[in-house]
Amino acid sequence: MPNNVVLDRETKFTFDEVGGRDKHAVLGISVAGLFDYKTGSFSAIEEKDIERLESRLNEAPLVVGFNIKRFDMPVLKPYVKFDPLKLPMLDIMEEIQNVVGHRVSLDSVAKATLRLGKSGDGLDAIKYFRNGEIDKLKKYCLDDVRITRDVYEYGAKNKEVFFISKLDGSKVKVAVSWTGPDKPAEPEGQMGLF
Repeated sequence: MPNNVVLDRETKFTFDEVGGRDKHAVLGISVAGLFDYKTGSFSAIEEKDIERLESRLNEAPLVVGFNIKRFDMPVLKPYVKFDPLKLPMLDIMEEIQNVVGHRVSLDSVAKATLRLGKSGDGLDAIKYFRNGEIDKLKKYCLDDVRITRDVYEYGAKNKEVFFISKLDGSKVKVAVSWTGPDKPAEPEGQMGLF
């Protein structure tokens, strides 16, 4: 059974609100989304329940995400009793950036690789949090987790992913070398939100 997880998190504040791009520790987590290959299930974990996420990460899984090294893990660090940056990680954005020399967005990769886009952006997540629309917030976060998981699995299977070029709108192929876990059985019923 693979010990991989796909992780995303949403914040309470923007960088502008906390005083700059180096202030990860004060952005706060509104919700963290997780796909766990051990159970084949999705979880949306609110800030008050973050110890559930810490417990799972203590098992030192391979953590798969998009921009997790520079964003998700530094935001998570104040919440856990260990350094999450020391976990084994596959940062899809970093893998692509290492090949093409610049950053790309998850939405661009999803549209080009999976033919579907994100359901919103991080500012939508902050708005949902502030409006108390927790179900919308969890759904948005888990949509990103699902997209990240699907890009990860596509890359592992096909040894390539794609993104849409900002220069001319063309679809750009990127060779990747990551491996994926054996795909678990799909969980029955609706995805859980907590």
